[in-house]
Amino acid sequence: MSSITEKLKVKEKVGYALGDTAANLIFQTMVMFQLAFYTDTFGISAAAAGTLLVIVRVWDAIFDPIMGIVADKTNTKWGKFRPWILWTAVPFGIMGFLTFVTPDLSVSGKLIYAYVTYIVLMMVYSANNLPYSALSGVMTGDLAERTSLSSYRFVFAMVAQLVIQGLALPMVSYFGQGNSAQGYQYTMAIFSALAVVLFIITFSTTKERIQPDPAQKASVKEHFRDLTKNGAWIAMFVLTLILFITLAMRGSVIFYYFRYYINVENYESLFSWFNVLGTTSTIIGIFFSKSLAMKFGKRNVFIAGLFGTALFCALFIFFPPTAIALIFTAEMLRQFVYGFTIPLLWAMMADVADYSEWKNKRRATGIIFSAIVFALKAGLGFGGAITGYILSLYGYVPNVDQSSDALNGIVMTMSLFPAATFAICAICLFFYPITKNLEIQITDELTERRKSYATA
Repeated sequence: MSSITEKLKVKEKVGYALGDTAANLIFQTMVMFQLAFYTDTFGISAAAAGTLLVIVRVWDAIFDPIMGIVADKTNTKWGKFRPWILWTAVPFGIMGFLTFVTPDLSVSGKLIYAYVTYIVLMMVYSANNLPYSALSGVMTGDLAERTSLSSYRFVFAMVAQLVIQGLALPMVSYFGQGNSAQGYQYTMAIFSALAVVLFIITFSTTKERIQPDPAQKASVKEHFRDLTKNGAWIAMFVLTLILFITLAMRGSVIFYYFRYYINVENYESLFSWFNVLGTTSTIIGIFFSKSLAMKFGKRNVFIAGLFGTALFCALFIFFPPTAIALIFTAEMLRQFVYGFTIPLLWAMMADVADYSEWKNKRRATGIIFSAIVFALKAGLGFGGAITGYILSLYGYVPNVDQSSDALNGIVMTMSLFPAATFAICAICLFFYPITKNLEIQITDELTERRKSYATA
């Protein structure tokens, strides 16, 4: 069997997946707690925190494409993408820790510290996660194996999410003993150290098999021009941007929802169980993703999952704070149907890289994935910023009982706002041209092309 279509061993799939466990120990902490950390612990306003998250995206717009170009031009005995996982492991851990340290500075000094640490963290994240994501596109050319690899990846990512959701706040409370700044510092030291170890395991257990044609000659300008003519890439870029705006927006408001809207003495315990049960439901949904995609096609399953997610999100507008059972049930159902979609995003981006190679006869995996990682990070930043602006607009004041307007803003950000944007994501996929039949055609034709230069 050709090395580019061979079946991957479970050991390699697990090793690859542990890289996303590592990244999500820091990424999920950012999604769920960064805004609350900045406003309630670090000591800056919601609006200032929102502005910070937006401004950092400007630098990302410059840095991410550069990183994609650098990754594509990297040539080592380890491959193009694997070495970046090794090289960035320790810096990622250091910056994950420093971003959640509260220095003894003035408000302006803290703001400068927040900008510097967050910008550097996002740069390291790009240098790590862009090559990591692109790696899935060159480990195998087999469609089913790619979907399987993505399923492994996101099951292990959900394990990290479970850890963050179930243990982060209890650890902050335990280590802080009433001092949340100290609690965050010790908690992130543990998570960051573990992430470094897992990144090294990922580097050690994976292999790159798909290489671009050695005779390929194309400039960076030509690669970017290819992107602007690639309808599949455009659809996925817009979807990823809106999707991660939505995930960050809703994810960052959940803590506020439980602390101020549910507003019971054991809100931290309810918050943790809400997230743990929801993420468990997501993991169950992920297990159905591959079989559904093989039967109905990735695009169709993605569309159905997003519309279902939007529906269950919208239900939260009807729940009073005492309807705990309904709140938990709706979230578990929402996360179950969303689980169908999670492995498909990155599997489809690998398909987009194949589509570009098939159409243009040149491959630029790093550049294609760099734009998507930028969309992910932009969505993360804009989503957190939008939540900060919404809270500020509705009159949120930290660490006090909230007004009815502020509570309404929290509930809307938990329900109707994300429901609308999840639905928009589904609509984006109607413009994605790679059907199940076209996937098979592309794979077969590229396999024949690659036989002339691929090494077993």
